[in-house]
Amino acid sequence: MMEFDRAEQDDDRTGTTSENGTATETHAEEGCKSCGDHGEPQKSWSLERNWGFALEELFKLALKFFKEMNGKAFNPTYEENLRLVALHKQITIGPYDPNACPEIGFFDVLGNDRRKEWLRLGSMAKEDAMEDFVKLLNSCCGLFATYVTSHKIEKEEQEKRRKEEEERLRLEREEQERQRLEEEARRREEEERRTKEEEQRRKDEMERLKIEQQKQQIMAVLNAQTAVQFQQYAKQQYPDDPDQQQLLIRQLQEQHYQQYMHQALRLQQMALQKQQDSNVNQMSEDVPSPVSNEVVPTCNSNSQSNSLEIQEQQTDSKAFHLCVEGKPGEVPIIAPSMWTRPQIKEFKEKVLHDHDSVITVGRGEVLTVRVPTHQDGSHLFWEFATDHYDIGFGLYFEWKDVTMPASAAATEEQVEGEKQTEHRPVLHETQKEHCPLLHEIVPVSRRDSHEEVYAGSHQYPGQGVHLLKFDNSYSLWRPKVVYYRVYYTR
Repeated sequence: MMEFDRAEQDDDRTGTTSENGTATETHAEEGCKSCGDHGEPQKSWSLERNWGFALEELFKLALKFFKEMNGKAFNPTYEENLRLVALHKQITIGPYDPNACPEIGFFDVLGNDRRKEWLRLGSMAKEDAMEDFVKLLNSCCGLFATYVTSHKIEKEEQEKRRKEEEERLRLEREEQERQRLEEEARRREEEERRTKEEEQRRKDEMERLKIEQQKQQIMAVLNAQTAVQFQQYAKQQYPDDPDQQQLLIRQLQEQHYQQYMHQALRLQQMALQKQQDSNVNQMSEDVPSPVSNEVVPTCNSNSQSNSLEIQEQQTDSKAFHLCVEGKPGEVPIIAPSMWTRPQIKEFKEKVLHDHDSVITVGRGEVLTVRVPTHQDGSHLFWEFATDHYDIGFGLYFEWKDVTMPASAAATEEQVEGEKQTEHRPVLHETQKEHCPLLHEIVPVSRRDSHEEVYAGSHQYPGQGVHLLKFDNSYSLWRPKVVYYRVYYTR
């Protein structure tokens, strides 16, 4: 190894070698080529295929091994060392040129021997010199093959890690791309969902505003009709408290609107049921309808709504336009106003002072309180409550000087479903040729009057008698105690 280093120093002095340790590699490669020329012939084999490295890469490994292991792991002979140095010079500098190299002294035996060995290589190609360097080094030291094998394994491991890293990066890129696409799909779905929700909210808001506008319009008409009654009632309940009066009026107006809508829905359902019954009867009888100004209902779905509207108009005309004293005329029946209030205890205490305002409705009975219209009044007010249990309540109006045939009166009695035990001496005179006309204002239905005070008012439709019906016909065991109060206002 010291000789190889001295050869490098000589090359440095000539100025023809490359920088740093490159000259050392050149000397070693030249020495290998000279050994290849003088040495015994070796078997021809492909370095890249057998060693697993390219020629230049294998030469670098061989030069590194020679510089690190010379004199330690192996000791080449003098001739092998000269050959390796000459091959190194042939690889790094090229063929020997006497004009480019300085003269060597006569007594420099090592330098002269190296020049001679280098000169023997002649014009050997660089690749051949590298191959001879590797073959000579392998023949000199058996550890070189192990050294190259370890580097080959390390190279394979590095290549394997490189491929694994590339595969990992590829999978990461694919996963990122997949996540990006999924995120875009989720974002689009979220945007579509928000758009649909926003559109639905706008529709709901428009529908709510429409309903609210309709409600305000209906309430404005209803409030105009009941303003005087509600103000009078509120003044009676809170004579010295305007704030409570306004609060009570608003509550009464809201309850009046709810009752009006409930009654409108009920009338619509009744008209639909009548229309369906009429269709069934016509189909079962299979009799042609007479020619008239009325529209004949058919099974056609498109005309069903029209015939329903006509039927409702006919029902309304029968319900709200009457014939007074046999002469044609119109008498409008205004819907009543009804409400509740929770002060049931105070109400009962006030009513108890008047024994005539406390009545008992026996089990299975219907009791009717007759209240004639007053010539100085315009509205009827009523309030009632019960002890412990509910009771049915309804309001009717019996017209004065307005009659109808006895057969029609009998039909009305069947529709009302009144029991014969009801105390109505005037209404049961079906033996006469004509009976007083009776009109239903509030249908009889059960009221939770044991929990709240039920109150209401109704504008006089004309001269006659209001009939307050307290229905206990559904109770077979319990009589009901009713606290009520009735008065009129101008």
